Amino acid sequence: MPGGAGSPIGSAPMSAPQPFASPAPSRSAFRVELGATLRLSGPLALANMLQMAVYAIDVIFVARLGQEALAASSLGVSLFVLIVFGCTGLTGAVAPLVAAELGRRRHAVREIRRSVRMAMWLAVGCGLAGMVICLAGESLLLLTGQDPAVAALAARFLAVLAFCLVPMLVSNVLRTFVATMGRPVFATLITALAIGVNALGNYMFVFGRLGAPALGLEGSALSSVITAVATVAAYAIAIGADRRLRRFRIFGRWWRPEWSRLREIVRVGLPIGMTLVAEAGLFSGAAFLMGRIGAAELAAHTVALQIAAFFFQVPFGVAQAATIRVGYHFGAGDAAAIARAGQAALAIGFAFVGISASAMLFVPELILSAYVDVAAPANAGMVVLAVQYLAVGAAFQLFDGAQAVAAGVLRGLQDTRMPMVIALAGYWLPGFGTAVALGLFTPLRGTGVWVGLAVGLVFVALLLLWRWHRREALGLVRFAAT
Repeated sequence: MPGGAGSPIGSAPMSAPQPFASPAPSRSAFRVELGATLRLSGPLALANMLQMAVYAIDVIFVARLGQEALAASSLGVSLFVLIVFGCTGLTGAVAPLVAAELGRRRHAVREIRRSVRMAMWLAVGCGLAGMVICLAGESLLLLTGQDPAVAALAARFLAVLAFCLVPMLVSNVLRTFVATMGRPVFATLITALAIGVNALGNYMFVFGRLGAPALGLEGSALSSVITAVATVAAYAIAIGADRRLRRFRIFGRWWRPEWSRLREIVRVGLPIGMTLVAEAGLFSGAAFLMGRIGAAELAAHTVALQIAAFFFQVPFGVAQAATIRVGYHFGAGDAAAIARAGQAALAIGFAFVGISASAMLFVPELILSAYVDVAAPANAGMVVLAVQYLAVGAAFQLFDGAQAVAAGVLRGLQDTRMPMVIALAGYWLPGFGTAVALGLFTPLRGTGVWVGLAVGLVFVALLLLWRWHRREALGLVRFAAT
């Protein structure tokens, strides 16, 4: 896929790759930045949405195995997702580092290769550590008071699913590399491929089709492992086939350590991982609260949260693009361009969440109909509750998108420690505290839990936006000044 004036990556010498096209004289610098951010964030957002489809396929097949299998799968995935969030946040620090190296343009090929190599090392190490946690899944689930039979079934599921971790984390590093180098469409296409692979794998191994053994729940986990390996292979093929990506030789001398670079990735990435775990933990905690309130409330919460999570994939994609764009200008030492990149990302993010929040507020039943039969009498109570939650969700959708993009632009400046503190404090003190108080001790019940989620997101979003606005006064762009 050749670069050019209309591509996020233009032509440049091998020793100093230029990742973005130069502005045309007749266009404003902000419009150019806005267009570049859209070209980068669009494929990433679509890839995020397609990834949700990959997960949905597992649920569709497992649900046909019965309620106990679905419950075991849900428990196993809840633990697995927390591990994945933490590890992808840690290894995802390669994005701002590679973007900054591109911006500096000094020995960029060599430095990028070192960063990606060490990120893959870290992905393997984190994956192996995560596998140990997965293998202890039954004990961990029993500590939370889960039914022993369901916990045992979940443990068998996790024992197979654990083998996803290493390829899944390596593919995340490769996805970050291709996106940062201006090839985000590869992520979209490969994720679309993963949907087909996972659907075929579930069809074969869950029910024993096409000559495969019928493995039930473990078959779904095996399908996920096959999908993760296929995804890594697809990225390796795409990188090898693309002339611009191939020249970085990121798989060359993979055994050679770069300890200082590894420490830098950990320094930037560890707070990102903890931030993602804090947010994921907030929503997991909300599910436990809903379970204590009632089954109808938990069902309505699950459906409404799926809708909110689907819409969130767009601002999340914008945040990923913002990290790359801001990181590039940070490395180039251009404070004015940093400001434009942040403004463009925030403008795109706010525009979309305004649309999605309006949909959740004004046509909630239409959206719910994609997930459940809203006309069925058996679903009437759940639909009423879900509509109430989506009304609150319309408000927190605005702030959820804002905090995601604000965190993304700050990561581009390699500012991750204070955003971590803000996330931990905001999500778990005003956020979860309000959810507990209103959900368990007032007549608001489930709606009160969603109000608590909104309070946490508002708190975090406002503080992160303030920190971005005060970035120069706080010394966050001191390395960009040249």
